[in-house]
Amino acid sequence: MKKMKNIIIILTLSILVFSCKNNDGNASIDELIKSKNLKGLQAKKASIQTDLVKIDDALATLDTKKDEEILVSVTTIKDTLFNHYLEIQGNVNTKENILVQPEMPGTLVTLNVKAGQKVNKGQVLGRVDDAGMSQQVASLETQYQLAKTTYERQKNLWNQKIGSEIQYLQAQTQMISLSKSVGQAKAGLSKTLIRAPFSGTIDEVFAERGQVVSASPQGLMRIVNLNNMYVSTNVPESYIGKLKIGTEVAVFLTSLGKTYQGKVRQIGNFINPNNRSFGIEVAVPNPDNLLRPNQVAKLKVIDYLNKNAIVVPSNVILEDGQKNQYVYVASQIKGKTAIAKKILVKTGQSADNVTEIVSGLSVNDVIVTEGLNSISEGMKLNF
Repeated sequence: MKKMKNIIIILTLSILVFSCKNNDGNASIDELIKSKNLKGLQAKKASIQTDLVKIDDALATLDTKKDEEILVSVTTIKDTLFNHYLEIQGNVNTKENILVQPEMPGTLVTLNVKAGQKVNKGQVLGRVDDAGMSQQVASLETQYQLAKTTYERQKNLWNQKIGSEIQYLQAQTQMISLSKSVGQAKAGLSKTLIRAPFSGTIDEVFAERGQVVSASPQGLMRIVNLNNMYVSTNVPESYIGKLKIGTEVAVFLTSLGKTYQGKVRQIGNFINPNNRSFGIEVAVPNPDNLLRPNQVAKLKVIDYLNKNAIVVPSNVILEDGQKNQYVYVASQIKGKTAIAKKILVKTGQSADNVTEIVSGLSVNDVIVTEGLNSISEGMKLNF
């Protein structure tokens, strides 16, 4: 048997040497390279590749290891749920993360909150000096009450046909005008109050009581609501149609070492011409309040689902000299022994170190998972 292998090796070397010397008019490879003979080199390469395939087939036929027995590991194929993921990176965000600004410039006369405090929507956080606006409102309200009383009396007199119509109309006009003035003054006065735009937590306070404040890039304080968190990212345009509202997404937070189950809640309608992608938002629950804006997240977006798939470990799929993919199956099983059989397969998607088999294998087939490098078709297997 050893002698037979030596003969095959000698024949292989002889063929390669002969191929190097004879082609395109007995020209050697060196001569073809020197003369820049493109067609001759291509023909030489094709000839050598053909001979190598023949040698591989001959070696497989003459392989003496078929008489040997080898210990392997096997597994029985079952249909299973198979998901393929698109893996991308995104950032955690919240729509409710803003800098609170005063609507009216002035001196901050009261500051009712501090960092870390929880507040409710509409709660008064502070107040700016009104510069006498409250006294103006009080004065206008007094004038309005007088105008209202005058109007009611004129109305009663007019209903009794006493007095003139012009007096009645003047009293009515005066009352309406003062009512509008009171409303405008109160609206202006309300702008001195700084209210929470939504329920959340005061993250930082940048101003102090007694400080003159106005709208600025820094703002007075930052308020954040961590109950409405989402992850934003960009997806290649080739995934248009594959993603839908409600598609499940596994969100892994590297800083926390935790995975959250989210769902796609928004899909962008614009393709960025610079990177040919579109934006999506994935809603993420935050029951423990551990998520923070700008955290980095790794997303696994399901873009393919097969509920009854046949899958095998990706490393058991081999490839022969003709680019055919195959696996070894344990056939003719008797107890803990079997015969190795080469089965050509067609593969589908791969994810998490397993590959979907589209054709070639069936449920309950027994495949070899370990010892693949030491076996060939027809060998006796022990497991």
